[in-house]
Amino acid sequence: MATVQRPEIVTSPKNPLLRQLRRAAARGTLTEDGCCVAESFHLLEEAIRSDCPIPAVLCSSSVRSTVEAHVRGLKQVRVFVLPDDLFAEVSVTEASQGVIALVKPPCWTMDHLFRGRAMVVVLDGLQDPGNLGAILRAAEAFGATGALLLKGTVSPFNPKALRASAGSIFRLPLVSGVESAMARAALAQHRLDIYAATAKASKTLNDIDLSRRLALVIGSEAHGISQKLSAAAMDFRIVTTGVESLNAAMAAAVILHEASRQRIIRQ
Repeated sequence: MATVQRPEIVTSPKNPLLRQLRRAAARGTLTEDGCCVAESFHLLEEAIRSDCPIPAVLCSSSVRSTVEAHVRGLKQVRVFVLPDDLFAEVSVTEASQGVIALVKPPCWTMDHLFRGRAMVVVLDGLQDPGNLGAILRAAEAFGATGALLLKGTVSPFNPKALRASAGSIFRLPLVSGVESAMARAALAQHRLDIYAATAKASKTLNDIDLSRRLALVIGSEAHGISQKLSAAAMDFRIVTTGVESLNAAMAAAVILHEASRQRIIRQ
């Protein structure tokens, strides 16, 4: 039977849990207990839907009843109620909904990324957390088997990346902090075709076969793709009219949609 503990009232900004939460949110990392800081009712609902453990939920006093209704079916969740002004100090969003869930994301390995007819999104030095989250959302939407985040890429647990992923981070297998040489070796070992979108490639998106086992490399907004991966990749470009290029998230969504279309046709 689900057991929600009696809500605990927190009034001090020096509370150890609040300090830990602030530190993890500021650094874009997990807490000491391995939880990500997921703020909004939508992320709470997505974590519940994804069956992720939720050890704790913090809420402002004004939305206490709503939060308690959301977590009523959860096991062993602790609910912390903060005065509205204190919650506003802890919140990492501009327009807070008054709820923060501490969620334990799944622990993925490389093997999870390469299952079946693999389609792996490789993020190489991407710095914008909003773009990262949007790419993870598109990757799940269009059937990617996982995401490989190279060293130097923004953390997927950055609060802005979490919100932009809209919950996909709780379901899409991902491995982060991987050296580019190790990533290239893993892609070669699993015999994935490597593709990279560049502005000056001779081939276009319509010229390439995306129905095979593949890795799609998305580079940083400022520096593009690292030399080690670029040397192993087949370049192509997205044909546009009136604009020179698309941002990383938009380009990834276009490519992933085309890959999904080809895979459905060539099943």
